[in-house]
Formats: sequence, structure tokens, C-alpha cells
Amino acid sequence: MSPTTQTKTERIDVRLSPSSKALLQEAAKASHKNVSEFILEAGIVAANQALAERRLFLLDEARWNEFQEILDRPVQKKPRLSKLLNEPGVLD
Repeated sequence: MSPTTQTKTERIDVRLSPSSKALLQEAAKASHKNVSEFILEAGIVAANQALAERRLFLLDEARWNEFQEILDRPVQKKPRLSKLLNEPGVLD
């Protein structure tokens, strides 16, 4: 059963500007859906994409082996990077 066809028992409340609400209403109408259906479907698609980008690596065998070799290399000190990360930034 997909997340959009399961029994709906949970609720999310969202505050938004009038212009954002109007945009969502217009897009939902154009998609022949109500606003809740439109937002739920779009949110689930975006969530799946965001998580897939963090979980899924598609590499051929040569690139996978190269990736593994890079991960297995000993740690190298990078003084310039260390200095950059330890100095106060412009927003500090």
C-alpha cells in the first residue's frame, strides 16, 4: 500500500502567505486535485528524492572500485583546510 492510499490518521499544519496559498490552490486545481492531495503527493515525491540522494549510489564496477580505493586511503593532514575550519568566519 502506498503512503497516499494508507488510512490517514495524522495531520500536519502549515502556515503560509496568501500568495503561497493561492499558488498551491491554482496548481492543485490544474492537477484536478484538492490542495491536501496536491501537497501530500508533492511532499512525498520530494521526500523520496531527498532521501534517495543520500542513500543511493549508482556506479559501474570500475567506478565502484575507485570509490572503494579512495575510502580505504589513509587520512592525510590538510593544514590549509584545518586553518580554514578553525578560524572565525565572516558571520562569527
